[in-house]
Amino acid sequence: MGAAGCFTDLRRPRHIGRFAELAGRTCVRAKERANTPIGCAPQRPLLLVDIDGVLSLFGPREHGSAIASVAPAVEASAGEKGEEAPVSGSFHAIDGIPHFLSSTAAAHLLGLEPFFELVWASGWEEKANEYLPRLLGLPAELPYLRFARSCGPGTSTLGHWKLDAIDAYAGERALAWIDDALDATCHEWASARSSPTLLVGTAPQRGLTTREAQLLLDWAASLAGR
Repeated sequence: MGAAGCFTDLRRPRHIGRFAELAGRTCVRAKERANTPIGCAPQRPLLLVDIDGVLSLFGPREHGSAIASVAPAVEASAGEKGEEAPVSGSFHAIDGIPHFLSSTAAAHLLGLEPFFELVWASGWEEKANEYLPRLLGLPAELPYLRFARSCGPGTSTLGHWKLDAIDAYAGERALAWIDDALDATCHEWASARSSPTLLVGTAPQRGLTTREAQLLLDWAASLAGR
């Protein structure tokens, strides 16, 4: 497929208007802080983004379609009262393996980008920047974490195979982490951190939807209001 045919249509999520409202409130609060040096914006929290189960989904039933009918999520998206919106996207070959990439999730991630410093936290590592900007219109050259090649059960000092790399990268910064495979050790690690930390789980067949984006937006607003 040529580059011209790789992009999928990114529809503006309904909640994006709230991002503009949040941006305005954030700027006003920043101006009111006497201790904030002129010209220095407050540091954005990190948003650590998994790919499989967040942007690359499992289980679409309508192979090759622009809108996939997927299995129901455990929780409905905010405001949908159990009627789930369809997930838009398309299949692409990543190193010869078909992946259903969600343009719905990509649109939500683009809406969150002004309020977070995005970091890939996925086994895709550098391949995220090789494929996702071209296929989903996401920012190019985002930072990404590298994981020990020997990672597996019992090989991480903190439990979950991603935690050592995340802990080393984040330091004492505020962070949110969205992933479809968070476990008890992730929540224990988050609870023990002294900096604000939010873990957001996804249903791997739906990925990043309005529900998860709204959770992240509300959390960012609570940090901006401090």
